[in-house]
Amino acid sequence: MSEEVVDERLFTMNRAELDAFPDGVITLNRDATIVRYNRTEALLARRNQDETIGLNFFRDVAPCTAVKDFQGRFEAFTQHHDSKVERFDFVFRFAWGTQDVGITLIRKAGFDEINVLVSRRSKND
Repeated sequence: MSEEVVDERLFTMNRAELDAFPDGVITLNRDATIVRYNRTEALLARRNQDETIGLNFFRDVAPCTAVKDFQGRFEAFTQHHDSKVERFDFVFRFAWGTQDVGITLIRKAGFDEINVLVSRRSKND
């Protein structure tokens, strides 16, 4: 899927469409508060989807030291005021183990939120 298609779809999806999306989606405001969290991401992170809404991603959901690099990238990304896409790989460490993922940060002009697209990585990626 091209970046433009992903960009357009993620910003206008209703909850049912977002929950059917094959990758994890976390929508954050500029303060990193979670405003949307799809079913795929809840399963990937083993979290309760509805209880995650309203939490600060870096303080409440992923407060480990290893996530500081991701937080720095997110904070730099929030400084852009236009449409922008940034992709990178990351390893999240959970209480139950680690998860290698591909991260795509997506901004779109006219929207205050930032979508974090989380794709599971296989050992061969």
